[in-house]
Amino acid sequence: MLAAPGAGATTCKVERLPDIPVTLQGLVPTVHAQINGMDAQFVADSGAFFNTVTPAAVHEFQMRVDYSFQGLSVQGVGGVERAQVAWAKTFSLLGMTVPNVPFVVAGSEFGYGAVGLLGQNLFRIADVEYDLANGVIRLVRPKDCKGSPMAYWVAGTDKPFSTMDIALADAQHPHTRSVAYLNGTRIHLLFDTGSPVSTLTLDAAKRAGITPQSAGVVGAGPIWGIGHKVRDSWIARFDSFKLGDEEIQHAKLRFGDVSLLDADMLIGADFFLSHRIYVASSQRKLYFTYNGGPVFDLAAKRPPPGPGATEAPKALPAESGATPAESDAAAAAATPADSAAPPIPQPAAAPSSDLDARLDRPADAAGYARRGAASAARHDYDAALLDLTRACELAPTEPGHFYQRGLVHWSKREGDLALADFDQAIRLKPDFADALLARASLRSKRNDAAALVVADLDAADRALPKEAEARLRLGGLYDDAGQPAAAVVQYTKWIESHPSDNLYMANALNSRCWVRALTGQALDLALADCNAALRKNPATAAFLDSRGLVYLRQQSYDKAIADYDAALRLRPKIAWSLYGRGLARLHKGQTAAGQADIAAAAALQPKIAEHAAHYGIAP
Repeated sequence: MLAAPGAGATTCKVERLPDIPVTLQGLVPTVHAQINGMDAQFVADSGAFFNTVTPAAVHEFQMRVDYSFQGLSVQGVGGVERAQVAWAKTFSLLGMTVPNVPFVVAGSEFGYGAVGLLGQNLFRIADVEYDLANGVIRLVRPKDCKGSPMAYWVAGTDKPFSTMDIALADAQHPHTRSVAYLNGTRIHLLFDTGSPVSTLTLDAAKRAGITPQSAGVVGAGPIWGIGHKVRDSWIARFDSFKLGDEEIQHAKLRFGDVSLLDADMLIGADFFLSHRIYVASSQRKLYFTYNGGPVFDLAAKRPPPGPGATEAPKALPAESGATPAESDAAAAAATPADSAAPPIPQPAAAPSSDLDARLDRPADAAGYARRGAASAARHDYDAALLDLTRACELAPTEPGHFYQRGLVHWSKREGDLALADFDQAIRLKPDFADALLARASLRSKRNDAAALVVADLDAADRALPKEAEARLRLGGLYDDAGQPAAAVVQYTKWIESHPSDNLYMANALNSRCWVRALTGQALDLALADCNAALRKNPATAAFLDSRGLVYLRQQSYDKAIADYDAALRLRPKIAWSLYGRGLARLHKGQTAAGQADIAAAAALQPKIAEHAAHYGIAP
């Protein structure tokens, strides 16, 4: 029992239920649970009205679909989609097992191996404290606290806290909702840990005087969520953003072409990570304190993690693959003016006691690992290394701690140290698929022996279930390793185990088209894949580039040139499109134009002719 600060502190008590451990995977808060006795990763999603699983998870965990629910739909950033209900025989969380648990079935992929969302039917059973910087969500039962401020963690200190009113939550409207003021205009907020980044709607930005065409606005890449559509987003500077007692002057905020149910803005995991937040549903108030660092994540986002993604750390971006699909949007970095309070200085190697003074001292190795992951999500890599090293010391047989530390070393461009940590993680757990994929990706980028890369990929293939999201990544790595036939197998496993409207399906079909075209075999199937991808996402440069290669292989040179022309109109610097068009023009006797294209491709990618010749693609 802990006393809350301020008035009534002598009588107000809060009882914590068992902590829900949360690991930040980037800006995605994940929770470990079990469905029908099998391990399952979930996203802690305060924006989901009910616990949710993907259609693939229903098959993977052998859940029972309940067809008595008809006409059910859900709405997310990606639009409205039909939903079902499925039942788990058992659901286990925090060592407690509950029989016959229903889940909404919706969504495509939630990223980082998550098979579903933990929503408000879980979080609404009590007050909720979101302490993501410490890797914890707490369900709290207050007693005699009606008039007391609930930021109990600042009791006995001079640390300030902020408060704001929230709307009444009930079964029909279970979300945490409030209001803020953007350039003096009232907007409605929805607090959503399932959204990695905070995002305004296009309409809300317009009411505050900003559109995508306004001066200073920059593209910020696509955003997506539940629903099957990927939306554009932008970043702009607003004169002011007032949230409760906090006001940010000249705030940079993300806004997107999204429609939200009864809200103008999602307050995402970036805000939750930079604050400690207590949702006092019992009082219809929200309390929060500032942890330091940028309030909002303003990095330009790349396309959804598609088949070719290697998920290299942000500080060491993945090189473009054979069919580049990188966003051209430049990253928009946060500035000190974007913070609600002065950021706390981050020394290069702060002693752990300094970290423990800022945040709670972890009780065990798992706690240090979760706090380290949270620091990594905030790009405070030195603090992350301190905590993850302590976790490795306290639990030297836990492979996950070494894997996490390896990712941080990689983010700091410390390749040798990263490789050593991945090696240790795999020694401890030889079928650790994530570590195998990370080591293969790192070895590939270091130009290590191809046999070592392929050995790791083969081991990951054996360890992964057929429907695993990581199959897409595995296919891309096989492609990078010069093994397109093996890549075809990976994409096929994933495609055959997912519905056709999955968010990643177009990318998966395109990538299978591409690797089939590289092999020069089953070109009719490759063409069908590319056509299907283009029906889903027309006028996509990478897809046109892939189909251009299919036509080139089929000696349909006019069609190849037409696709390459269309791809280059969309993105003028695709080296493979230039090279392929050059080859097609040479075959048609257009020697000067063909040689000019090949020279332009070589200027962008000096070894492209050598790479293409490996697959028999040459003048």
